[in-house]
Amino acid sequence: MKYHTIPNTLFIKNRKKFRAQMKPKSIAVFNSNDVYPISADATMPFEQQRDIFYLSGADQEETILILFPDALDKKHREVLFVRETNEHIAIWEGEKLTKERATEVSGIQTIYWLSDFDKVFFDLMTEADTVYFNTNEHYRQAVETQTREDRFIKKCKENFPAHQWAKSFPILQQIRGVKEPEELDLMQTACNITEKGFRRLLGFIKPGVWEYEIEAELLHEFIRNRSKGFAYTPIIASGNNANVLHYIENNQQCKDGDLILMDVAAEYANYSSDLTRTIPVNGKFTKRQAAVYNAVLRVKNEATKLLVPGTLWAEYHKECGKLMTSELLGLGLLDKADVQNENPDWPAYKKYFMHGTSHHIGLNTHDYGELKTPMKANMVFTVEPGIYIPEEKMGIRIEDDVVIQEKGAPFNLMANIPIEVEELEELMHA
Repeated sequence: MKYHTIPNTLFIKNRKKFRAQMKPKSIAVFNSNDVYPISADATMPFEQQRDIFYLSGADQEETILILFPDALDKKHREVLFVRETNEHIAIWEGEKLTKERATEVSGIQTIYWLSDFDKVFFDLMTEADTVYFNTNEHYRQAVETQTREDRFIKKCKENFPAHQWAKSFPILQQIRGVKEPEELDLMQTACNITEKGFRRLLGFIKPGVWEYEIEAELLHEFIRNRSKGFAYTPIIASGNNANVLHYIENNQQCKDGDLILMDVAAEYANYSSDLTRTIPVNGKFTKRQAAVYNAVLRVKNEATKLLVPGTLWAEYHKECGKLMTSELLGLGLLDKADVQNENPDWPAYKKYFMHGTSHHIGLNTHDYGELKTPMKANMVFTVEPGIYIPEEKMGIRIEDDVVIQEKGAPFNLMANIPIEVEELEELMHA
């Protein structure tokens, strides 16, 4: 891994929080992701399943974690299974976790080779009444591929039909949404790497440059700072491309007079950052571009102030809609009649701002976190309003990542990344 070793105290705390919510005589199982094939002998780069990473720090394929707080043998209350390494694997694939190194990474004392899993698991299941399955119930999930977790669940139900089943997701949804200090440090590192990439671009972008060249500059800066690369597929959208919310082709030439919307950010140690900035290709906003940009910035700044403990997700987005409506009226994009006659289910502002303002961020870019209960301190949210005007070939979005504080305004992890019109213009002409 490119990132520095994470103190295993983080994973020890995370497991303690999960175990505290388990039923008596229950066992929870977490599987790593598969290595996914492309064709022939080619595979996609391995990405660890985020829940097993959150609970163990093990960033390796063919890994299984078991939590069994009521195991009769104390050594089986936390067990990590890892792929047995050998000289052949070391030569062809490189270093894998030894048992000793697995303990150092995770803080788990009992480490077995994966080949021992079936035998050990059967023995533990004779003591357990309930099994926690790690199903993916994220509100944005749309997965069709059968995962390693899916195969395990199917096999477990066949082999142990008399046991009761429970879900890990509600527990993870709750505990993963509130970040530990170590997690906030890792996310700050990801944001700092993103800042370096963005500042690199301010001296690079000019009329005639291609969107993919901008992507290459970012990737270079991210990797040289110990990131694997982009936290999500980068959006580098110049001109009217910015009005396609998930534009990822990044294959057009940037033209004089256009704006370029860049929704691009680095990961670090599997933690995401999520940045959007919109800047003029030629380094100078027109009067109209600056007016729309500053309207979006005002919405972002006011929306950020609403992210405090106790805020309800649904109410927050209603308030953000009111802020945006006011700005759109000021820009002449809406008039009072539009607002008075609007459909409550699709307010007038949605014509120009059709997505949400915020989402949880952490180990996933769209991270786990409760959405129907009051917000809590140390939750981390994006704040990303936008105004999209296809008829003017202009789309502007601005986005930062902020941490809810116990008291006062949220802490902006991206506070050092240039955002004001004057600062952006000055840096682009430096």
